[in-house]
Amino acid sequence: MQNEQIYSMPRIGDTAPDFEAITTTGKIKFSEFAKDKWTVLFSHPADFTPVCTTEMSGFAIRKDEFTALNTELLGLSIDSIHSHLAWVNNVREKTGVYLSFPIIADIDMKVSKLYGMLQPNESETAAVRAVFFIDPDKKIRLIMYYPLNVGRNMDEILRVLEALQFSDKHKVAMPLNWKKGDMIIVPPPKTLAAMEERIADKTCEKVDFYLAKKLIEA
Repeated sequence: MQNEQIYSMPRIGDTAPDFEAITTTGKIKFSEFAKDKWTVLFSHPADFTPVCTTEMSGFAIRKDEFTALNTELLGLSIDSIHSHLAWVNNVREKTGVYLSFPIIADIDMKVSKLYGMLQPNESETAAVRAVFFIDPDKKIRLIMYYPLNVGRNMDEILRVLEALQFSDKHKVAMPLNWKKGDMIIVPPPKTLAAMEERIADKTCEKVDFYLAKKLIEA
């Protein structure tokens, strides 16, 4: 019988597991990282690989957009700090893109195992392409997993980050394909009186009383 190694899989709503790690910008303790900010923690399979280079460059190129959303970037792969530094320098020399955000050197796989980034049916030695959206209270709010051979979509990563923050601020829900400036979904009524009020409401765009949309200023 084949031995199967089980790694923890944090879930939406969990407190993000704490850890200490060496990164390209110095040592961090995650519970003290990005105080009062959101964090996008993302893993890539390996340094000096083509898909990972495009992805990490994508994060770097759009770093200012994350900063504008009060968000810190934190990368990771199962490589040494020396490999990370050489790769960052190589990418800058070859493309002009500087990966200035911290990248965890997870050579002992400690953080990868904590966050379920090692998935043995995909690879036992490389982290899958995981993305964790973690709010300022260190709660995991959204998780994305991609296989080794499919790159992520930076527009979607920024879209869902903005949607999470907008939803928190206004206590609303987002419909399919929502982006900033679109209508949001008004919470459905929970009493008969509220249902009657919704039916009479002329300020919403209604499919029916339970599905109503409106515009809200950011």
